[in-house]
Amino acid sequence: MRIDGDRLLSNLKALAKVGARPDGSCCRLALTDEDRDGRDLVVQWMKDAGLSVSIDPIGNVFGRRAGKNSALAPVMTGSHTDTVRTGGAYDGNLGVLGGLEVVAALNQANVQTERDLVVGIFTNEEGARFAPDMLGSLVYAGGLPLQDALQTKSIDGAVLGDELKRIGYAGTDALGLYRPHAFVELHIEQGPVLDIEGTVIGAVQNLQGISWQEVTIVGQSNHAGTTPMRMRHDAGYVAASIATFVRELTKSMGGDQVGTVGKIDLTPNLINVIAARAVVTVDLRNTDEDLLQEAEARFAEFLKGISASEGVEISTRRLARFEPVLFDQAVVEIIEQQAELLGLSCRRMTSGAGHDAQMLARICPSAMIFVPSIGGISHNPAEHTEPADLLAGCNVLLHTLIQLLNQED
Repeated sequence: MRIDGDRLLSNLKALAKVGARPDGSCCRLALTDEDRDGRDLVVQWMKDAGLSVSIDPIGNVFGRRAGKNSALAPVMTGSHTDTVRTGGAYDGNLGVLGGLEVVAALNQANVQTERDLVVGIFTNEEGARFAPDMLGSLVYAGGLPLQDALQTKSIDGAVLGDELKRIGYAGTDALGLYRPHAFVELHIEQGPVLDIEGTVIGAVQNLQGISWQEVTIVGQSNHAGTTPMRMRHDAGYVAASIATFVRELTKSMGGDQVGTVGKIDLTPNLINVIAARAVVTVDLRNTDEDLLQEAEARFAEFLKGISASEGVEISTRRLARFEPVLFDQAVVEIIEQQAELLGLSCRRMTSGAGHDAQMLARICPSAMIFVPSIGGISHNPAEHTEPADLLAGCNVLLHTLIQLLNQED
């Protein structure tokens, strides 16, 4: 049994047109009109495939294909269809549309599995408009109260619950409607490892812990020419020092430690005025929880020191914090076995990005399938995976799910 590659590619292209931008990127920020239009298209494909569609109060969408025994816990796959502002055609979309192609292959072969198969679209995976990322799957897994999530404000001031209602995706089906027997997410790697090695399939065995903070620095605005350097309380300098410290921290810790300053906002943001205020975002990640905590502690100590030495006030706000995830060994082994049976090269690997699978891992055995990202590029209009690799990943997903769908308790 194989996936229809032509249909998969056609649907990926059709979805990429929703929110398409002149530079070739795709912008479907969570719960915008473009996100609604993308959801509407995929929901229609779900219905065309004969799936029973349900929507929960956080806007997660699920399409169910009935098995022989619906009393058994279903097997779930899926991902997300929201994007960052300059997204590509495959991030998230492949996991959802790959799941639909599994349904289509089973339908075409007239195969009835023991368990139900559920294909999910999770709300606000990217976190580009509402923090934290993976919000829909986090709420689904019980890690964030629904009411807290609904009251979340976006970067443009909109309230998540209001936006769900506005676009018609404030669902009424039960939250946590399905507690899966297993969850498998197909995704592009978004990194360079598979592409560099020439390996087709990544069997993802673990996922980095993530620490997001917003740091606010309050100094004193003053004239850039008349204020002696020794008398400055420069929020811009402190912001730049944070960026430098984060890079040096990753070098000194080595291993899997990574860190990023992704956003710096200065006020008043004028060439001849010392900045009175700066807001900086800091992203720290590690596969080891103890080491991630060490990085956080060293950063906190740095902030304390520079606050005193520069005479500025510093406050921090936690945007997201997720511990590293170890995926289910048995599911990872099934992915490896199916790749081998299909004659595809495969390696175990770590995910450096956050994914919905890390939230589902809280409630059921979970794992991920990666396919190569050319040049390791993602969140970029140049994001690309070769059609043969897209198809290979979908075929591994198909046969992995078939094995899980026919398992007994």
